[in-house]
Amino acid sequence: MNEHRIIGKSKQIKDLLDITKQVAQSSISVLIYGESGVGKDVFARTIHNFSSRANKELISVNCGAIPEGILESELFGHKKGSFTGAVDNRKGYFELADKSTLFLDEIGEMPLTTQVKLLRVLETGELLPLGSETTKKVDVRIIAATNRDLQIEVDAKRFRKDLYFRLKAVTLYIPPLRERREDINLFTEHFINNYSKKNNIVKPLISKDAYELLNHYYWPGNIRELKNVIETATALSTSNKLTAKSFENLLSQTPKNETRNLPIALRKTNEALDREIILSALIEIKKDLNELKNFAYSNYTENNNVEPVTNQIHEIIPLANLEKNAIVNALDFTNGNKRKASQLLGISERTLYRKIKEYEI
Repeated sequence: MNEHRIIGKSKQIKDLLDITKQVAQSSISVLIYGESGVGKDVFARTIHNFSSRANKELISVNCGAIPEGILESELFGHKKGSFTGAVDNRKGYFELADKSTLFLDEIGEMPLTTQVKLLRVLETGELLPLGSETTKKVDVRIIAATNRDLQIEVDAKRFRKDLYFRLKAVTLYIPPLRERREDINLFTEHFINNYSKKNNIVKPLISKDAYELLNHYYWPGNIRELKNVIETATALSTSNKLTAKSFENLLSQTPKNETRNLPIALRKTNEALDREIILSALIEIKKDLNELKNFAYSNYTENNNVEPVTNQIHEIIPLANLEKNAIVNALDFTNGNKRKASQLLGISERTLYRKIKEYEI
């Protein structure tokens, strides 16, 4: 079984796989974002494998794991004697990825000084190794990934706006595991199969209560955490069956401030929860509007000596209209930034896009 294939039957993953195959055919830059452990590297590898560059090795670099002082040398290479310790000429990752794909993981951790030089390479297709006076031509397809919101980093002057727009030609958002719970059992089977084959053991069975526990857990560490939990439980098991007890001590406690928002605790779908969040926000907006109307009416009656009207019938506005107006107002407030608008509304960006299409905004 392929260790790096995309696994999932949820609609989110099926849609992402379709987009992944589509963008793979070009050399356009792709920015993948999502929480740690959701499998951003797997999507990067899939894009490369479906591309015309698949005959060459994908080069991966974790920008957050390389010290700032040597990151530039690692990316662009150096000439012998260019700095203390440079005893030989050395190719950088860009040169190694020539005619292939370079995956820049944790791009949000890259220092601003290195960002400037990265942008220059992306714009010109040429790099200048440290200590060299001659540029080198490279043909590299860039896929970048981050668990940060780069728009926030740009606003905070921690990430260059021009580089951000250069990287985000195509943006893929990988949802956390808790938002696609229908994929948990598939991953569980996948990890158990792989572990059993690698360690030459009989594949253990999983009880119904174990599946229920795994499906109800919050998974703050996402797929990476699930993999570790499955492998640890299998390694520690003294029988050929994994039960809920096999996993209970391996799962961390869900933070209290997140418990009340857990979809599984409420036994509702993510879409239903998103709708409820919107409606609760709309109710608050409705209250504010009523207060403003009452305040304005009170001022008008006082200033114009008008007798207050008793038993006033308030206008009934359909919830769909309120929902549409709330979305329009959020988009206006954020100057069309859908990610910020979805955050203000308390819904997912995917739901916002669906609502925009539904209401023809």
